[in-house]
Formats: sequence, C-alpha cells, structure tokens
Amino acid sequence: MTDATRPAAPTADSIDEPTGDPTVDPAAGPTAAQAGAPGAGRTPFQLAVRRFRRNRLAVIGAGGLVLILLACFVVPPLLHLDPYTVHLSDSRQAPDDTYRLGTDISGRDTLARVLVGGRTSILVSFTAALISVGLGTLLGAIAGTLGGVVDTLIMRAADVFLSFPYLVVIIVVAGILGPSIPVIVLAVGVFGWPGPARIVRSVTLSMRDREFVQASRAVGARTPWVITRHMLPAALGQLVVVGTLEIATYILLEAGLSFLGLGVQPPTPSWGNLLNQAQSLSTISTMWWLWVPPGLMVALTVLCVNFVGDGLRDAVDPKQG
Repeated sequence: MTDATRPAAPTADSIDEPTGDPTVDPAAGPTAAQAGAPGAGRTPFQLAVRRFRRNRLAVIGAGGLVLILLACFVVPPLLHLDPYTVHLSDSRQAPDDTYRLGTDISGRDTLARVLVGGRTSILVSFTAALISVGLGTLLGAIAGTLGGVVDTLIMRAADVFLSFPYLVVIIVVAGILGPSIPVIVLAVGVFGWPGPARIVRSVTLSMRDREFVQASRAVGARTPWVITRHMLPAALGQLVVVGTLEIATYILLEAGLSFLGLGVQPPTPSWGNLLNQAQSLSTISTMWWLWVPPGLMVALTVLCVNFVGDGLRDAVDPKQG
C-alpha cells in the first residue's frame, strides 16, 4: 500500500471521549423512557400510597371507615342527638318520623345510642390496640437489640401469655375488678402485646448486625438511640398493619364482652351492650331495630378495617400482594 492510498492517522483533535450512545447528550438529563419508568423519582411513601390506591377493596374500606367515623363522632353533636334521655311513654316504639330507628325499652333514641355507642366501641378498641402495640414494640425492640438472657426472658413471657385463653382471662379479670371501660381497655391491651413484640423482635434481629447499626455503636450510640433511630423505623410499616387489624379484633372482643354484660356498662352505650337487648327471642323476632343496627355497624366497621389492613399490608410489603 502506497503512502497516497494509506488512511491518515487520527489526530488528537479528531479523537472524542466515548459516550456510550452517540445520539444521547449526557448534559440533557434522563431520557423520556427513563423519566417515565415505574417508580422513577418517587419516595417509598409515595410508592406505598400508589400501591394502596390500586387496591380497590382497601380504598372502599377506607372510604367506608371515614363515613363511619364521621357518623359516630360528628353527626351526634351536629344533630343534637341525645342517647341518655328516657321517655317511658315511648318505650319500644317502632321507627317513625320522630325516632328514625325507634326506641329501646326505656324510650331512648336508638339512632342516637347506636352512633354514640360506636364512638365508645371505636375508642375502646383503638386505645387497647395502642396499648398492646406500644407495649409489644417496646419489649420486642429490647429483646431483639439486647439478646441473650433478656431476649429469652421476654420471649418466654410472651409464650406464657399466648398459652392462656386470653378471652377467659379477661372475663375473670372483669369479674374480679368489676366491668368498666378502664378495666376492659387495660386487660385487652396488656394481654395483646406478644404478637407485636414478636414482629418487632424479628425485624430487630435482622437489622442488628447491619453495617450502619454497627457504625452507630462504634461511634458511641447508646441502645435507646439505636432502637429509636434504626430499629423502630424499620418495623413501623408492619406495626401499622398489625395495629389496624388489632382494632378490628378488639371491636369484636368488646362487643362480645359487653354482650355478656362484662364490658361497657349501661347507661353508657356501646355496640356490644346494645346487642345485649337481643337475648330474648321476642326481641329478635318483633323488634329488629334494637339489634340489627348495632350488629350491622359492628360488621361493617370490622369489614372496612380489615380491608384497610390488607391494603396497608400490600402497600408496605409488595411481596405480600
């Protein structure tokens, strides 16, 4: 090959740095395909909300739960409904224009008692769930973080609590101390801690040997700081799910205890003690307005809470969906 036909050697000015795709300008930012990728630029919270909104039953349950809360907490004071005033002349009156859901044996407005009773049942179940989740979170985090003898003692205590039929124990406690709202809330909350404790302990054990936790300890972080800054945030999503489902369980538990006369005591209304009126066959067959509304409210509330709990579980952990 002669010098005339040999290709010229590339000069320094003609050599560019490789850019991968010659049609892409690195300074132009992400491409349209990259910008439109699922989850691009979204925080974990936004992704969880998106997954929750895709669950139609969870959205329906959340909407139904909002309506129930508004009916129980907003409607009674707004319409001046009185669940306590007795009108003996209107005893066991069927629904009419004056009493939309009739009256009970003492002539009290059933609609007012159902709505105010829902407020009582929801507050009792929510407070009991808050106690059980809070106590379980504390003990589970301590057991998983410290390990050793402390872990063994706490977990064996959880096994002891789980070995007893807690419904029977709560009935015995209510019989000894007397049935009242504080007794029921404390008894239900204290005996419900093993479930959340096991969940928090498992999360804590999986994170205890992570590099960032070890780095925190290496720079002098104390155990309470490690628990509050690392362990609890990691278990927060699962605790929200567990707490939501426990609220549904405790609504049913309160209704059962009050139905037996060991829960909320009259004249304070609750869905459970309103159902107590349905113990006679004559009431069941001829006075449906005394037991159908509270029973329906219990069923709808538990169903909505379960739908929300399932949606939260799928949102927090997509692998569960």
